[in-house]
Amino acid sequence: MTQTSDILAVLRDVCGQSSKSYPIALHEPDFRGTNAWQYVKDCLDTGWVSTAGQWVSQFEQSLCRFTGAKQAIAVSNGTVALRLSLHVAGVRPGDEVLLPPLSFIATANAVTHLGAVPHFVDIDACSLAMSPSSLAERLDVIGERRDGQIYNRESGRKLSAVLPVHVFGRPALINELQAVSNEWGLPLIEDAAEALGSWVADEHCGLIGSLGILSFNGNKIITTGGGGAVITNNVELANRARHLSTTAKIPHPWDFKHDLVGWNDRLPNLNAALGVAQIEDLDRRLLRKKKLFDKYVNRFASISGVEILSEQPGSTSNHWLVSLRLLADDPSEAAAARLNIIESAHAEGIMLRPVWQLLNQQPMYSDSPHGPLPIAEDQVCRLLNLPSSPQLLESLAK
Repeated sequence: MTQTSDILAVLRDVCGQSSKSYPIALHEPDFRGTNAWQYVKDCLDTGWVSTAGQWVSQFEQSLCRFTGAKQAIAVSNGTVALRLSLHVAGVRPGDEVLLPPLSFIATANAVTHLGAVPHFVDIDACSLAMSPSSLAERLDVIGERRDGQIYNRESGRKLSAVLPVHVFGRPALINELQAVSNEWGLPLIEDAAEALGSWVADEHCGLIGSLGILSFNGNKIITTGGGGAVITNNVELANRARHLSTTAKIPHPWDFKHDLVGWNDRLPNLNAALGVAQIEDLDRRLLRKKKLFDKYVNRFASISGVEILSEQPGSTSNHWLVSLRLLADDPSEAAAARLNIIESAHAEGIMLRPVWQLLNQQPMYSDSPHGPLPIAEDQVCRLLNLPSSPQLLESLAK
């Protein structure tokens, strides 16, 4: 048997029957066994469907209880949460933000929406997140302390934040990244869009830096249809983010006074009601995700030339997406094998996905500053994500 046929045999075993007419998706939402209908109906019955209502505050409180955050601000999507966090952390037009090239495009877009410039730093091959050593080396090359600020001596632009990503739910080496950021006096903002339920020791992802963000898109571990949140233990930053996210309106029973140029970012009550029902099911969902991950690990152990990516020691992943790495020596050989695997799986209705194209290779970011990116360039052609819906285990049990 070939490597492709071996991999397809494992996928059939783990994922069950599929076809082009009834494909197995990468990650499907799941509302069964939750209070979603009841909570959403309450919004419809009462008429509280927009950005005011009890479910918004309940959802924020639920996020705080689960993550341990002092503050959570529910917003309309993860990109908005990231843009809002970067702004309150001090990112301004013309600044540079240090981030990895391996991420969904929204990470770089949030920087660009503020008029700032993404500056790409290489990743760590194990976590797939920003490499602490690469960050330190890059800052040693370009960093210049001047007038109490850090500047890029090559571009002359101010460096205003470090923005690591917890990729596919696996925690970054965030404490090490925080140490480098602290050494240079740069705020660290965590893109934890994929990492609800992921921990570094006893701290939830998103709470080690100044601010963190979560996403509740339809394909995430819980969903509000569309939505995001800022989480933080810094009450001052949270208050500023909350104020700006509600058009910077000064609280008043009826008058419309605003003291800053804000945004209309808040999550509607209707979506928040769905989120409360989803987070009530999160612990059970995380257990099923771990069982699915363990099943993949067990089944792929006998196939040579591949490995399932796991979390780093001292961290706990939510296993949002299970990632397979092809270990061929030649990256181009790995890329060709990956394409063959994906095409063969799709022909059977199994929706594998490659990882994103590197951000610095996207046309709008091809001229963005970056240091050497050998690890990202090597890994991007080796990785693919496997169907990871927790309900796959239930369908197999029937």
